[in-house]
Amino acid sequence: MGGSTGNEPAGQHGGMTAKRWLLAALVLPSLVACDSTPRTVPPTGPPRGKTVTVELRDRPFQLHVPTGYDPAVKAPLVVLLHGYTSSAAEQESYLRLTAEADRRGFLYAMPDGTKDRRDNRFWNATEACCDFNRTGVDDSAYLTQLLDTVALSYSVDTRRVYLVGHSNGGFMAYRMACEHSTRITAIVSLAGAATNDAAQCAPERPVSVLQIHGTADRTIRFEGGANVGRPYPSAQSSLALWHRHNGCGDQAASAAPLDLDSRLPGPETTVTTYRTGCRDATTVALWSIKDGRHIPTLANDFPSLVTDFLLAHTRP
Repeated sequence: MGGSTGNEPAGQHGGMTAKRWLLAALVLPSLVACDSTPRTVPPTGPPRGKTVTVELRDRPFQLHVPTGYDPAVKAPLVVLLHGYTSSAAEQESYLRLTAEADRRGFLYAMPDGTKDRRDNRFWNATEACCDFNRTGVDDSAYLTQLLDTVALSYSVDTRRVYLVGHSNGGFMAYRMACEHSTRITAIVSLAGAATNDAAQCAPERPVSVLQIHGTADRTIRFEGGANVGRPYPSAQSSLALWHRHNGCGDQAASAAPLDLDSRLPGPETTVTTYRTGCRDATTVALWSIKDGRHIPTLANDFPSLVTDFLLAHTRP
């Protein structure tokens, strides 16, 4: 389960299991200027309880429609962002959010990233992660078009739009929060990080943020590090960036530890949550998995805990 040495892209070391999950990587090859109108094939009727393919130029994505979907009722939308070298299907089999979508009634989009020269999918999120070949693909534009595309054919509650990303996907979730804060309500980053350059993040509105990180992560280090010589911040610094943006006070709420990693004797996860003073009733939280690795062995209630965090937040 080894990680990056700091001299080459994360995921070049470690076994095949780890490689499949490393940093999040779902991107489309250049969604640039010509015709920015998203194209989709509307469903012939609500395909309740099914996962369908939604067309979006040359980058279709999967969308799970919950069993109780009602076109007359606006539903939350959750977007999954997979890790570097991984895929939407692999990431979903790891995080297991489809059952939560059916149980809680949210639309659930699962896009795939662009492949680099090593045939690894990636998101172009920050300098540190993970467009290592410098393709310049605009994933920020792609994901905003994905949001538009889902809203064309389904009833979406635009006040409840959420992103969940692992590793490279967590980096990308942070970028979307920075660049599209008027559209994103909350994000969860598992083993990802924010930009190392605070000037690159100037959100117009507060966004709720949950960072989940193992203290023994050797791929994206809890204390911060570098990919191919390009630095990324620590979990604490990523949290501090959004603590400032959201105007939160210094007093953290007390909370009992969680058991997130079934490999470790639990409850092993320390919970640090800031709510007091945060604008628009947002929350900024860090769940620190003591001795947790880059790919934690997620406990059975992990999907419901993450969903609880997301759905607790609504944009004004």
